[in-house]
Amino acid sequence: MLHDLPASVGDALQTVHDELLEVDDGELPDYIPPLAEVDPRQFGLAVCTPDGGFAAAGDHDVAFTVQSISKVFTLALALVDRGLDGVLQHVGVEPSGESFNAVSLEEGTGRPDNPMINAGAIVTCSLVKADSADARFERILGVLSACAGRELEVDEKVYEEELATADRNRALAYFMRSAGSMTADVDETLEVYLRQCAVLVTAGDLAVMAATLAAGGRNPVNGDRVFSSEVARHVLTIMVTCGMYDASGEWMLRVGSPAKSGVAGGIITASPAQFGLGLYSPLLDEKGNSVRSVQACERLADRFSWHALALPEDRRLPAALEEGDAEATDDDEADESGAVDTGSIDTSA
Repeated sequence: MLHDLPASVGDALQTVHDELLEVDDGELPDYIPPLAEVDPRQFGLAVCTPDGGFAAAGDHDVAFTVQSISKVFTLALALVDRGLDGVLQHVGVEPSGESFNAVSLEEGTGRPDNPMINAGAIVTCSLVKADSADARFERILGVLSACAGRELEVDEKVYEEELATADRNRALAYFMRSAGSMTADVDETLEVYLRQCAVLVTAGDLAVMAATLAAGGRNPVNGDRVFSSEVARHVLTIMVTCGMYDASGEWMLRVGSPAKSGVAGGIITASPAQFGLGLYSPLLDEKGNSVRSVQACERLADRFSWHALALPEDRRLPAALEEGDAEATDDDEADESGAVDTGSIDTSA
């Protein structure tokens, strides 16, 4: 069950929202027609903790398509079905340093570099066990819904438009099939992959989905176990190195938490046992990442000092997410060493 986080957390989200709302850098993606028709001013963000604490600001309840963020959860399902070694037989885990739709295949094996680029995600989709394409998609939709804590649906218009303009992805799939890294039927696999990308979510949904990862695979809304903590750890690790495509290195420098973006403007980021953050704003930078969402994460990471490599005494989380320490985000709440109380969040719920 969700409950309100301290007012200071919601205030921090609202402040960042208001500061960045007028940022108009970036472009709408015109290669998927419905995505080019949305209101570029839309901007929402939400945070959820592993014990169900929740806060949000802006357009956090506006629906948009999950796009490449779905790759994270399809990877989790493939890991459940095949195990880590089974997945690694077909797709690597190394950063490509290239764009999301690049042709990055390992010489000699034909494996795509990682599951976060399109080529790797198509292969990963084919690894989900099912008797038919429809059954495979239902399993993927099931895990997306289980992580969100509610039943999700597909935007059929976006799906049809993406299917009609999928020449590059189709070429990637045939290339991988010829190289031997993918053995499934190309058309069926591509249809499942594009349908998973067209699932509708909100920034609030993304926060809960990210918090499921942060809680080791347990949904914070209902307490249901979606996948194991080991699977969650594997997925978060790949998000660190590959989740923001060829901007992953700079993201880790400036923000410092596992993340994944989608071309509809969504971003998720999570910190184990601390929080999941979901953001939405449709204007994209040249890397295909949401301009406002990236800047929002940079500002919030700086305020709450959540970088994965920060010293414990420098972190302001999870203390800032607990009722008794709601004001610990302000500098005047720190002790003389600059450290604050770093209590822990109970993830057993």
